[in-house]
Amino acid sequence: MTLMCGVSISPSSSRIRTSVEGGAASQRASLPKKSLPEFRKLSNCVNPNGVGPPPARAAVEQLQAYSAPLEGRRQLLRLDFNENTIGPSPLVAQALRGFSSEEIAVYPEYDGLREAVVRNLTECGCRPGLQSDQVGLFNGVDAAIHAVFQAYGDPGDRLLTTAPTFGYYSPCARMQGMTIEAIPYEGEAFAFPLAAVEEALALRSPRLLLICNPNNPTGTRLKPGQIIALAASAPGTLVVVDELYEAFTGDSVLPNADFTATPNLLVFRSLAKTAGLAGLRIGFAIGHADVVDRVNRVTGPYDVNSVAVAAAFAALADQSYVDAYVAEVLRAREWTLEALRDAGVRHHCDGGNYLLVWPKRPVAEVDDELRAAGILVRSMAGKPLIDGCFRVSIGTTSQMQRFMEAFLSLER
Repeated sequence: MTLMCGVSISPSSSRIRTSVEGGAASQRASLPKKSLPEFRKLSNCVNPNGVGPPPARAAVEQLQAYSAPLEGRRQLLRLDFNENTIGPSPLVAQALRGFSSEEIAVYPEYDGLREAVVRNLTECGCRPGLQSDQVGLFNGVDAAIHAVFQAYGDPGDRLLTTAPTFGYYSPCARMQGMTIEAIPYEGEAFAFPLAAVEEALALRSPRLLLICNPNNPTGTRLKPGQIIALAASAPGTLVVVDELYEAFTGDSVLPNADFTATPNLLVFRSLAKTAGLAGLRIGFAIGHADVVDRVNRVTGPYDVNSVAVAAAFAALADQSYVDAYVAEVLRAREWTLEALRDAGVRHHCDGGNYLLVWPKRPVAEVDDELRAAGILVRSMAGKPLIDGCFRVSIGTTSQMQRFMEAFLSLER
């Protein structure tokens, strides 16, 4: 996951006002109006003869591509992207080993997968009554995020979100020509700016409200009841809750959500962070059947591949493996927090399977030296409110012991 960069906070306001590049947010960052000839001129400016490819849409011409440092990570201790650090259930490996060449040659089939998701969610405490048509299947939650913006975002519409947060929300809004209002987290504990969000909902009627809960990277948690209340207070706003990290601290709205009473509430879930399927790309959107239908309308018929489908069935059937992994991460988190406190290292930890650490030395140097030691973390250099720290994912206890040994040797 890429986080926000290039954002500044106006001294005269608590809102973030400048545009965010490569995964960021801005307030009132509506795209400047340019004519098609102007964009053709822009597109052709690299060629002195005026010959070049046709320009893309205006919003795309002004967009910096979302990217993340994904290459060269294998064989290293991956504490940078909040993935499962030990791999999926043996049932997943067994399902993939049994995958036939005929299954590879046939277009994917999804029969039973939505029902398996509903069954798993219900067993894990989701409010009873969820139906299969209330579950959308996507090529990872990134694809679900993109589809929501395609389905619900028009030029000039407003996205309301927080800052810093997951960096893909804002590029998706910018693709649609939307205005972005990102409200900063508050204080040293990065508290959720509830009053400011309530005010923005009441006064500006945003098209979308996107809440990452727990938030990546700050770990900020908002109580499920408060999220449901926000949705109830703004029926014309689609309130999207990104719950990729809820399993680690139990912050889900699903045990209490009534999608008939709040049809404008949509929840994202994934099998990447807990079940270890990040490389296969499969995610889910759960909500009112009509909302799921509209989001599905802007996706392709076979976006989720057959290998991911087979792996998802196996992962959903082995919840005990996921529960055991989550329990180990929580044990490792407590060990890491105690070690950081004992060493006098500034840090911040709330929800999710990650925490923020402020090293004594420049964060870029620490990032480079940890990588040289075979350990990946995620630098937050230049990010609003958290500049100078890095985010470290929580793996197993032995993995965190290795991290702390390497990190503390750099602090001396």
